[in-house]
Amino acid sequence: MIVIRNIDHVVIRAADIDRAVAFYCDVLGCVEARRVASIGLVQLRAGSAMIDLIDASDDPPPDGAGNMDHFALRLAEFNEAGIRAHLAAHGIAAGPLKQRFGAEGSGPSIYIEDPDGNVVELKGPSSD
Repeated sequence: MIVIRNIDHVVIRAADIDRAVAFYCDVLGCVEARRVASIGLVQLRAGSAMIDLIDASDDPPPDGAGNMDHFALRLAEFNEAGIRAHLAAHGIAAGPLKQRFGAEGSGPSIYIEDPDGNVVELKGPSSD
């Protein structure tokens, strides 16, 4: 069984990173947390969650897709075998386990797709 604690982060493809940072920080009050220039990523604190901005020119959406790359759900606990068994019982394929950075730091996560092809990251607690 999967128990969701909260939304960890949302990843948005931005046509103009500086314009997007100005909007989310100056207008909505987010705070820049870090930049990873090598992948064109800016991470903003949005309360207890994060909004990640990636450069759409470096990572364009697939044809017909919107500008959201994925969103991450922070799970109350992360039992990989149990999660995979639960998903398999519902006919859902899960991607490989990887350590990924989120609102609370780096921790285990796997990607799945919802019925409409939206990417959902299932994120475990931080190991930092």
